[in-house]
Amino acid sequence: MSIRLLLVDDHEIVRAGLRALLQRQPDMEVVGEASDGAEAVRQVSQLRPDVVLLDITMPDMDGIEAARQIRAVAPETHILALTIHEEEAYFFEMLNAGAEGYIPKRASPEDLVQAIRVVARGEVYLYPTLAGLLVRGYLRCLQAGQAEPEQPLTPRQQEVLRLLAEGLTSREIAERLGLSVKTVEHHRENIMERLGLRTRADLIRYALQKGLIS
Repeated sequence: MSIRLLLVDDHEIVRAGLRALLQRQPDMEVVGEASDGAEAVRQVSQLRPDVVLLDITMPDMDGIEAARQIRAVAPETHILALTIHEEEAYFFEMLNAGAEGYIPKRASPEDLVQAIRVVARGEVYLYPTLAGLLVRGYLRCLQAGQAEPEQPLTPRQQEVLRLLAEGLTSREIAERLGLSVKTVEHHRENIMERLGLRTRADLIRYALQKGLIS
């Protein structure tokens, strides 16, 4: 039985390359494509693929929010992050959002095919260099006596935080970053919850302490 795949990336040439690679695999079938997170969620709802190959940085709705929504509407669908980002913040955020695998775009085609098969079986796949992030985060927790790794803000959340602290409205931030107002509001809620902040004044103080604004 074939592994049914949904390809999600905002670059058409990337999707075309992935489709050409994966359609050659005897146990894989590409059933759909999406160019942004919102479209990905709609396609998952309709197609119910076995595995979603999900980019992170996309317009309107990013891959992190898309992963959360996919997990909510189709918990049986497995999510494999395929991205250029290898930073710790993106890595932990994506795993928290529900991804069961994380592989960089610089990986070999053989590694990608293996990752898909692993995730489709319901197992976890972490690219070797990224698995080290998980180990280091766990060791930091042990040293600090924490139950789980401290989750820093993602680079996108830091960007939204900086603009909020500078006094921009959600609509102005959305226009500057090429996002929807709804996505900006969601980032704001996540930032406030994660940092334990309640007001814009709290945001400004935090941004000043972290050097995000001067």
